[in-house]
Amino acid sequence: MPQWPKHIKKLVLIFASLCTAFFSHNSVSSSTNFTVNKLGFLEKQGLDVLVFNNHYQGVFGDAKTSGIELIHHGVRSVTNGDVRLQTTPEQWDDIPEFIEQIIHPDGRIEAVMEYSKHKFRYSVIAKPIGEDIEITVNLANALPESLIGKAGFNLEFLPSTYAESGFMTENNVGTLPLYPVGEKEINGQTIPRAIAVGHSITFAPGDPSKRVSIHSNGTSLSLYDGRSKAQNGWFVLRSLLPINRTGEVINWRLSAGSLPNWQRQPVISHSQVGYHPDQKKVITIEFDKNVNKKYKDAQLWRLSADGKHHLVSEKKPLNWGAYKRYQYAQVDFSEVKKTGLYRVSYDGVEGSVFRIDTGIYSDIWHPTMDIFFPVQMDHVLVEEAYRVWHGASHLDDAVQAPPGTVHFDLYAQDEETFTDYKAGEHIPGLNIGGWYDAGDYDIRTQTQYYTVNNLVAVWEKFQPMRDTTSVDYQRKHVALHVADRKPDLLQQIEHGALALVAQFRSVGHAISGIIVPTLEQYTHLGDGITMTDNFIYDPKLKETEIKGNRSGVADDRWAFTNKNQSLNLGSAASLAAASRALTGYNDDLAKECLNYAVATWEAEQKQPSSNFKHGNTTGGPVAYEKLRAAKELLKATGGLKYQKSIQALLPDIDKHFPRMAIPAIEAIELMDGEYKKSILQIALKHQKEKLNKEALNPFGVHISEGAWAGNAGIMSAAIQDYLLHKHFPQQFGKEEVFQGLHYILGHHPDSSISFVSGVGTRSKKTAYGANRADGSFIAGGVVPGLLILKPDFPENKEDWPFFWGENEYVITAAAQYLYLARAAEDLLR
Repeated sequence: MPQWPKHIKKLVLIFASLCTAFFSHNSVSSSTNFTVNKLGFLEKQGLDVLVFNNHYQGVFGDAKTSGIELIHHGVRSVTNGDVRLQTTPEQWDDIPEFIEQIIHPDGRIEAVMEYSKHKFRYSVIAKPIGEDIEITVNLANALPESLIGKAGFNLEFLPSTYAESGFMTENNVGTLPLYPVGEKEINGQTIPRAIAVGHSITFAPGDPSKRVSIHSNGTSLSLYDGRSKAQNGWFVLRSLLPINRTGEVINWRLSAGSLPNWQRQPVISHSQVGYHPDQKKVITIEFDKNVNKKYKDAQLWRLSADGKHHLVSEKKPLNWGAYKRYQYAQVDFSEVKKTGLYRVSYDGVEGSVFRIDTGIYSDIWHPTMDIFFPVQMDHVLVEEAYRVWHGASHLDDAVQAPPGTVHFDLYAQDEETFTDYKAGEHIPGLNIGGWYDAGDYDIRTQTQYYTVNNLVAVWEKFQPMRDTTSVDYQRKHVALHVADRKPDLLQQIEHGALALVAQFRSVGHAISGIIVPTLEQYTHLGDGITMTDNFIYDPKLKETEIKGNRSGVADDRWAFTNKNQSLNLGSAASLAAASRALTGYNDDLAKECLNYAVATWEAEQKQPSSNFKHGNTTGGPVAYEKLRAAKELLKATGGLKYQKSIQALLPDIDKHFPRMAIPAIEAIELMDGEYKKSILQIALKHQKEKLNKEALNPFGVHISEGAWAGNAGIMSAAIQDYLLHKHFPQQFGKEEVFQGLHYILGHHPDSSISFVSGVGTRSKKTAYGANRADGSFIAGGVVPGLLILKPDFPENKEDWPFFWGENEYVITAAAQYLYLARAAEDLLR
């Protein structure tokens, strides 16, 4: 610094420090040194370090989205930097409670955490030191005796990023395995064998895009493979907390590779299926936040049979602005209408091939109908050509769940069972119908009846007669790609209705659902037929005995038999709907469905019902389920009392319109003109708030930010838009319907992958289905989609299936997708 007078020198230093503070908190740093940005995490070019910006998810425990996390060159590849009580923790192992996050003036970010049952409080601090990060664990009191040899600081590395990469310690070198080998950790019994031990370790030393080095000052480092314990495990780096010490007890120094002047490559985002000639064709390009906004031209190319690309249009993208951590610009190619195959390119980056075609949506629902729904069918064997997807599973369903039981997966049994069965006693007749709920195998009643309802809506509105699946209940056999002269959609409605009717036949009311009793069974990955032995449990038999259809193995699933008004009304709604669809197809079942629906409605009007609530397994809000039931019963019977009930629910519809919109709008055709006017007024009242949410990003949909990604909500909103347009075409357009579908099919942040496996040029090939242990997919399954990790990171892992909030197939979403796909096709006719 020049030899200025002291008072001038002091002013210069103050000004410099103020500038540094301003830019570190208000603009993007391209420095090689870490700074704390305005969103509250540590940042330098190519690497972000989150410090408990995301927290554990309570009932679901460890979702691998908490603690110290690294976003390295745009990929979240390291997570869960925290004190844990197991070497390789599973999802349900102990997690600490988050107390608070403190951002200190000197750039340190501190998280205060506690294991309350051990009365153990500690803090984890990440401190920027130039280009590195110092991570420390700090104790005010020495480690409790109960945690000696158990508590350690863990940092987890994503296998899909680091498998087959080399590593180095000061003692040896090695390669991280593609597939786990060796002993697994069994809590309280065995610990896994370490892959490497030392005080320094470097991951991927030859690849600066993902190289991470850690040096421990004092405690040793041990590296483990968590996949030996659970398929969703990560590579775990761990230092045990020392005994009889306070203050700073763990000290790690972390450095990471950085690509010079790195910027995230642009993502060209569009529908992976393509567009109808008359549709808008707005392509969104996602850029790194540091991009120069003097955009280059984007090109639209048409492909020809000789392999050549013909330039059709060339335009400069229009800046949209920032959403979360990325910058966006858009190009409108709507004037292009010629049928063909097309591709967009920008600055050397090529998008996927897509179609422009008048029949663009004619077959996009086929994989969901032909593959996904049949594969999810429980209590039957499902085969596809040479492959058996699963055997006739859970034929031993189910036994009475013990009163007062709280299950680990959101189920609970009230102190009363509301049945004539004792705890553990077999309830006959529940081993029919239903679909595997999601990536799990349970029969969650709420899921089942919402799915039936949407399938019936598709049948009644669009009448798809497609037949590619054979269903034989006598043989408990389902064959894909084999026609049986019966509409596949009706067969799926029948399968769902059978599961709902079975509950009324067996116990007289709707129940919460059916699920395995133990965590060991719940974590089962593989053929559903091997989840239980398929023999009814008989406590009089020895464990190795089998007599007839009974065995001494207590592995039967539990039926949670709570009597609940929401569940009863929700089931009544779907049974009434199913009765209409099944009339003329399975008349006996149709009549039975309607009888149970009517009787259940009457019972719920005459006497107070138990309203035991727990988790998400005991039905939706009562007003919502009542509206659904009244609407479906009115349509099935024409009874005026149901009209009066719907009319009386208008205040609830107004108050909770986003949730209640679809059945409320569908009821218009069954009600008088005054009701229609009321719904229009309510819809217009809520439209502004809806549009404001959808305007927050360039994709024209509301992207939710919870622990479960928002595809279901986006499809629900698009279906709502479809119904509003059909009833009120002057007030509500149809573009919002297409925007919702295009989002699902690839026009979204982070990537341009279709969230429907097997639909579109690039679609989900690694998802959280029943076959997730194989890193595979089920065609036609719809994943939850884009998860927004706080504060600003959109993520949908394409190479790691085990993030359920991003990648878990759910049958309700599949049914919504069928509805939306057919609705969009209807609007284009």
